[in-house]
Amino acid sequence: MQSRLVRTEELLKEDWLAMYSLLSTHFEGVKADVFQADLNSKNWVILLFDENTHQIKGFSTLLMYDSEFEGEKFSVVYSGDTIVDPSAWSSSALSRNWIASIQKLRREYANGKLYWLLISSGYRTYRFLPLFWQEFYPRYDATTPKSILSLMESLSRDRFGQYYDKKAGVVRFPHPHALRNGLKGIPIERLQDPHIQFFACQNSGHLQGDELVCLTEICEENLTSAGKRMWFANKPKWQLEIKS
Repeated sequence: MQSRLVRTEELLKEDWLAMYSLLSTHFEGVKADVFQADLNSKNWVILLFDENTHQIKGFSTLLMYDSEFEGEKFSVVYSGDTIVDPSAWSSSALSRNWIASIQKLRREYANGKLYWLLISSGYRTYRFLPLFWQEFYPRYDATTPKSILSLMESLSRDRFGQYYDKKAGVVRFPHPHALRNGLKGIPIERLQDPHIQFFACQNSGHLQGDELVCLTEICEENLTSAGKRMWFANKPKWQLEIKS
């Protein structure tokens, strides 16, 4: 698997069509105009593709922007639509290339601290947090500090407006994307993982497309052992083409 990090305005028509097809194949409720509007609100896209067929196998849209809260200026990377074809689930390409892309954006565009604002309607996405980051919220084994909770609420109000449910800590979009049958739901054996069990309880509407609001700081000190292996890899076996 290979990847490209491209600006949204530089996406080719065939890229757009492949992304839309991939998303609508695996999610219900995908509308072309809503997909385009979401894409227009982002400034970067990570594309995953098969190195032999060059077929797009996954993508993640990103919005990199500056913000301020209680007098502190910082940067935020917000993850939008994200999907990987089941045929590529055994590959770690998305996580490795996501980290490589964030390194690039952090190095060139971040202003102060960099936070990852993630909304998750699927346990697989939420599971990236404990896999790569030591401190993140919300989580099963710690109460979200008041300062972090206030920051999360402020960012969510600004980003999602009326669709943000402060009490539940979730976002409910008017046209949610819900996984199709065969992909939705959490296997019983996966609920033995306390992180996944927490996600299922905290986001009880995930089957209908409710998105759990999550936040972590992106910095070397916050990486887990697995995160450090990817972040500090000297000779990665994957390729990353940056178009800027």
